[in-house]
Parts: sequence; structure tokens; C-alpha cells
Amino acid sequence: MIYVLTGATGTGKSRIAVELAKKIGGEIVNADAFQVYEGLKIATAYPDEKDMKEVPHHLYGFVPLNEAYNIHSYQEDCRRVIKEIIDRGHQPILVGGSGLYIRAALYDYDLTVDTTNVDMSVFKDMDNKALHAKLEELDPKEAKKIPYQNRVRVERAIALCLAAGKPKSEMIAAQEHTPIYPMKFYVLSKERNDLYPAIEKRVDQMFADGLLEETVPLIERYGREQAAFRAIGVKELFPYLDGECSLEDAKNAIKSDTRHYVKRQETFFRHQFHAKTVRNLEEILSDAAD
Repeated sequence: MIYVLTGATGTGKSRIAVELAKKIGGEIVNADAFQVYEGLKIATAYPDEKDMKEVPHHLYGFVPLNEAYNIHSYQEDCRRVIKEIIDRGHQPILVGGSGLYIRAALYDYDLTVDTTNVDMSVFKDMDNKALHAKLEELDPKEAKKIPYQNRVRVERAIALCLAAGKPKSEMIAAQEHTPIYPMKFYVLSKERNDLYPAIEKRVDQMFADGLLEETVPLIERYGREQAAFRAIGVKELFPYLDGECSLEDAKNAIKSDTRHYVKRQETFFRHQFHAKTVRNLEEILSDAAD
């Protein structure tokens, strides 16, 4: 049985997952697209170190910041880890809010397209905006998901379109999307009146914990176009670093972007998953026992 615990940012997934793992003999698997990257513990809200010592955690902070990592890579890594956990006789618990990563890992998405014969050299002299415009011609839906600054992802999306002869979004839409594992799927929910103040407090705590001290040296070392730096909590710092806004403005931008992201997450979970909405560990354990 695969347990999935997802929900909007700020609902307390990580801690509840640890308590669930201790109750059912589980091991936790990251299902957040940005927590795979190393070095961004504060910005991407890694699980607490104490929690990570209490039960095994997998796929956190293992991808170098300057390496490309995509949904296909996650699909392969997550399925491998799930198998290893099951082989040990334990219960995998996927935890995170990246809905597309969860679907790729647990449903029958085929993301394998051979792009080795695609000649991408014809695009090497294009600047990022021109390259992104080419992707918009080939796959408008996919282009909306990828910022033009992320050249690696734009190039891969173009290569997939050219190799398959059709848009990536069309390829995914044509698939059956049936689960490949038995699953219990829970969406952790919290009232907006409680959630939004928790987001405000969390952002303030990120800065108190050293968000600038963590991220600025990494930005200076790797540049701003790394995929990991699209994370909320990093990209909003760029105007501040350029002297275009105050630190308080940057904090407010992070809070605002987080609230908007929560709304998108809730919409995705509501329409994409057959899941039980829960508010605490007791409700999960009660349902799991049925």
C-alpha cells in the first residue's frame, strides 16, 4: 500500500507524515519538486532535522543546484525508492505538494521519448526569449509552465515535441492515467483563517532562520537561471538584491506568491485526485484502519 499525504503549503504535512510513519512502519518519500535540490533547506522548507532522524526520509536535497532535473527523472527515482521500501517490508509515504510529480510517480504516465536523434544545434544561437517563442509555437500549454529563463527545460520540451511529432501536453492527455499501485490518498486541509496567518508566520521565520544567508551565496555561485531558483522564497529576492525593492517588499512578495500557490494547489488536488480530505493524523489512522 502506498500512502500519499499532500495538501497546500503550510498545512503541516511533514510533521504529520512522521507521526504516521511511526504508527504504520513507514518511510517518507519527498514529493516536492524543489526539495530535491541540495542547499535550499530554509527556502524550500526541508523537514526538520529531528523529524528526518526519527524515520527514514528519501529524495530530499540530493540533486546538485546546477544539474537539470525533471519530472521523468523524478518518476524513475521515486518508483525505485518505492520498490526498495516495499522490499524492506515497510510502507512508502509520499509527502509533498507537487501534484504533477505525484501523478507521474504513481500513475501510468509514459514519459520516455527518445530525443537523441533530434538536432538541437539549430537553436543554439537563439536567445532565451526567442527559444521560448519557438516552444510556444510547438506546445503553447507547456510553454506557459516554463519561464523563458529556464533554457534547459525549454530545450527539453522542444526536443520532446520534435521527437514525438506532437506536443508533450497532448501526449500526456492521451494517456489513461490509471494508478499502478494500491493507494490511500489524503489531502491535508486547514481553514483559510488559520492557513494564511501560518503562511505569514512561516515566511517571517524563514528570514529569521537565515534565508538570505543561505540563498545569496548560492545565487552568486550558480547564477540566477538554475531551475531550483524558481522556488518561491528565492525568485522574489532578485529585485531586492538588485536594489529595486526593500527587504520588506521581498517578504511581502513571498507571502503573496505563497498564497496564490496555495490556491493553485487546492484547485489541482480537487480536480486531479480521488482523495480523502483530512485535518489531522487521527482522521488518517481512522480511515486507514477501515
